[in-house]
Order: sequence, then C-alpha cells, then structure tokens
Amino acid sequence: MRASSIETPCVQICVIHPTARICEGCGRTLAEIGGWLSLTADQRRQVMAALPARLAQLASAS
Repeated sequence: MRASSIETPCVQICVIHPTARICEGCGRTLAEIGGWLSLTADQRRQVMAALPARLAQLASAS
C-alpha cells in the first residue's frame, strides 16, 4: 500500500497545543501522528472518530 493512499485527518495546520499536547489542526497526539502509518485501518478510523470531540473540547477551553 502506498503512503498516499492512507486516509489521514491532517489539514496541514501542524501546531501542537502547549498544554493539551494535541495538534490544533487535526486533533491527534504526537504519538498518533508519529505512528499513523503503522496503525491498521481500523485503528486509524477509531482515532479519527475521536478527533471532533477532542477539537471541540480544545475550542471550548480557549
């Protein structure tokens, strides 16, 4: 499988929130970003399902 065919939530806004320690663009943790290519498709879908809630929580804390 080519890396370009792997689904990703990246929106090219790669800024790690200083206290929440998640990407302000996609909502992933550094560990999730770093290990993205080694996750299974199901694991990536599970992470992506959690991202909207993470980003909403980050927005409400601001």
